[in-house]
Amino acid sequence: MAFRTHILGAAAGGGLPQWNCGCPNCTLAREGEIPTQTQSSLAVTGDGVHWAILNASPDIRQQLTDAKPLHPTGLRVLPLSSVLITNGDIDHVAGLLTLREMQPFTLFATQTIHGVLRDNPIFDALNASVVKRTPIALDRPFDLAPGLRATLFAVPGKVPLYMEGETVETQLLGENTVGVELTAAGKRVYYIPGCACLTDDLKARIRGADLLFFDGTLWADDEMITEGLGQKTGARMGHMSMSGPDGSLGAFDDLNIGQRVYVHMNNTNPVLRPGSDQRDTAEGHGWIIGQDGMEITP
Repeated sequence: MAFRTHILGAAAGGGLPQWNCGCPNCTLAREGEIPTQTQSSLAVTGDGVHWAILNASPDIRQQLTDAKPLHPTGLRVLPLSSVLITNGDIDHVAGLLTLREMQPFTLFATQTIHGVLRDNPIFDALNASVVKRTPIALDRPFDLAPGLRATLFAVPGKVPLYMEGETVETQLLGENTVGVELTAAGKRVYYIPGCACLTDDLKARIRGADLLFFDGTLWADDEMITEGLGQKTGARMGHMSMSGPDGSLGAFDDLNIGQRVYVHMNNTNPVLRPGSDQRDTAEGHGWIIGQDGMEITP
């Protein structure tokens, strides 16, 4: 089928291994015992020819090198139609600086996120004569690429870390954190790499989807604290953890979703270790643990 998805990066910010981390997962990844993962990004196509990238990871140069469907087809000719940003996090926007090489594409984001980029002059490296910046309103379908329609919608989240003030609201609903609905060939796919909680409205929206990519940042809400790597819970970081009474693991069981894939997994998450009890549990609930280079057809 023409509708294809290609995971460019399955990890959260920092990747696996994270450059300055000696946790068990990062150590195993450096030793080649478990797969390495680059930072969060997904490529999609509705016709098998023209592609869109969802979130521009800091690792995008290597991701594009590894993703054969997105290789140049001629001299400075790339099958890339657009890039869409779901929030202003560094691991989702820093890769835009790599895409400054006079390559034409359309940059889609909400007006709020375009404002974040506009306020930082370093992003002017994206030449306005070749990269068109297009603001997208919530809940209004648009053409993301030929044969591929998209709709942005608010999901609970927070502002990027570098914009936090003294008081942080972690379940904001608006243009700072969005999910993406993708439709092509009669199929419906959702990409939600960051989400603080599963609301009734969100359940109703994604019910019956053919494919869901969802926030898998942490296994347990206190994971960073118990690992000795930080003082923030997953909830404080604006992420819904997998396990626990409010976790995502079983929250989707009754929503009749065809395929469910975890992405945006933190380097500490034990599901990244094949054979771990946590991974077995997640897979037992019907979840696929995303991995760089994985292609999934809805």
